[in-house]
Amino acid sequence: MESQILFLSDLNFNLEVWKRELKFQESEMDYFEEKLEHIAIRDLGKEVMVRLEHFQNKIIREREVMGHLRHRIRMKKREIAHAKVDNKQEIVFQEKQILLKDEMKTFVKMHYELKEDMMDFFLKYL
Repeated sequence: MESQILFLSDLNFNLEVWKRELKFQESEMDYFEEKLEHIAIRDLGKEVMVRLEHFQNKIIREREVMGHLRHRIRMKKREIAHAKVDNKQEIVFQEKQILLKDEMKTFVKMHYELKEDMMDFFLKYL
């Protein structure tokens, strides 16, 4: 029984780390939006504005995905809080956790790809 409780606390730890990761990435998006506004004010032409709008759309989409992931994390934390401590429940949590882990992994990868693209854009136009 003790190992099950530790396992549930490990799951909870992962959820907290992911929640913090999303919060950090959201603050980065706030900062990047601010930088995009600085570029927009300078009116550097249609091509730059098209790329700028592309980044704004990506940020909007990223925020939607962050909201979805935050919701999944809240629901998972609620499940853990109400979990029955038995072997079968542990397996179900592990399987569901892997799915959420894969979603987070994909999101983080995509976030950092977007971040790199935006940083290149900023270097060129700020």
